[in-house]
Amino acid sequence: MTIAQDIKSPASAPQLKRTLKLWHLIVYGIIIVQPTAPMGIYGVVSNVARGHVVTTILIAMVAMLFTAVSYGRMARVYPSAGSAYTYVGSELNRLAGYVVGWSMLMDYLLNPIICAVWCSAAARNILPSIPYAAWAVSFVLLFTLLNLRGVQASGNVNAILAIGMSMVVVVLFAYSVRYLAFIARPIGGQWLTPFYDPTTFSPSRLFQGTSIAVLTYIGFDGISTMSEEVENPRRNIMLGTVFTCLFIGIISAIEVYIAQLAWPYHGPFSDSIVDTAYVHVAMRIGGKFLFHLINATLLIANMGSGIAAQFGAARLLYGMGRDNALPRKFFGSLSIKTAIPRNNVLLIGACTMLGVFLLTYEQGAELLNFGAFIAFMGVNAAALIHYKFRSKEKVRLALIAPLAGLLVSAFIWLNLGRNAQILGTAWIVVGLVLYWLRRNKSKPDGTLAEPQDSGIPA
Repeated sequence: MTIAQDIKSPASAPQLKRTLKLWHLIVYGIIIVQPTAPMGIYGVVSNVARGHVVTTILIAMVAMLFTAVSYGRMARVYPSAGSAYTYVGSELNRLAGYVVGWSMLMDYLLNPIICAVWCSAAARNILPSIPYAAWAVSFVLLFTLLNLRGVQASGNVNAILAIGMSMVVVVLFAYSVRYLAFIARPIGGQWLTPFYDPTTFSPSRLFQGTSIAVLTYIGFDGISTMSEEVENPRRNIMLGTVFTCLFIGIISAIEVYIAQLAWPYHGPFSDSIVDTAYVHVAMRIGGKFLFHLINATLLIANMGSGIAAQFGAARLLYGMGRDNALPRKFFGSLSIKTAIPRNNVLLIGACTMLGVFLLTYEQGAELLNFGAFIAFMGVNAAALIHYKFRSKEKVRLALIAPLAGLLVSAFIWLNLGRNAQILGTAWIVVGLVLYWLRRNKSKPDGTLAEPQDSGIPA
């Protein structure tokens, strides 16, 4: 039995209506990724890449565009799945799919941690007298308590938030034009310094910075989950994914280009402001008004992301527990009163509480990208195998596009920080040990029991 067969619905089940057009997908993708995506990681990437943030964003965009093509193409093959785990497990093998799924679980666990870290740093910009530890504990408790009550951000709230962030970006651009035209007044080669500065350029630092800058695009693959509701999914899923990456890449490059012109790199940001460096750049551009506007916008956005990420992690663990991939008694249970996976929410809350004191924003972001790039490499490999060697359908660049995505993704993945590589590898080893234990426990003959579909989006 293949994974694809596992997830098929009965013929009599209600079918979703195909009402979404291409532009709906693009708007949905922008809402997921957020138009302010590079602002949170700006200071970290600037320190690592020695100021070449624009270049890292553009290099990351190339990798994501190739990968977006592979996601779009695989959504044709598995239109109701929308999961890197499904694509890899079906086209390569179940073990490879498991590794991808286990890596994505690490992403789910890390996301609320880095959101809580960033929110704590942003809150200190407002009330610096309150220590980081107090803010960190408060945000983790807030995320956990809201999820215990079943509070989730709806699609409408996310859409309103995305519109609000877009308006803030427009205000930022207006202030930036005034600042650059009348105060900074770059001349000659200064306009190109954000792309390449020979005095600080280092290829190794550039690619390490790129491995973090990819966080800007995380979430674009969520478009593939809309396959059953979009008109002409064979065409529009791929186009929607590619256009979303392209739009986010261009708008993000403009945002960081403005910041680098306003605050040229003369050394790394200090530890006290590195996580919220973009907010401090905004103060230089537009004074306290823009400082507080950007700070509040990003704080609200990260709070929403942290709450949603924690719920997503709890839901993923519930699905794995329900399928007995994890102990069902603990992970697969729901609260009688709220129908919330209470055990999982509390466990994720405890992990988040521990993580905010053990990890910096940079370390968390690199670890998150460790898992994300394993999924990206897997999807590119699955697209290559399917369309080059198995499918009768002819597509353009069946070999070159996924191979380029695979190689670029692997190159960026290998340039992650050393600590991220060590900790990420340790996580994979733990996952493989659990896989081996389950395989030898599930059946008398030593074969792994086929899990049911958990319905958990990846």
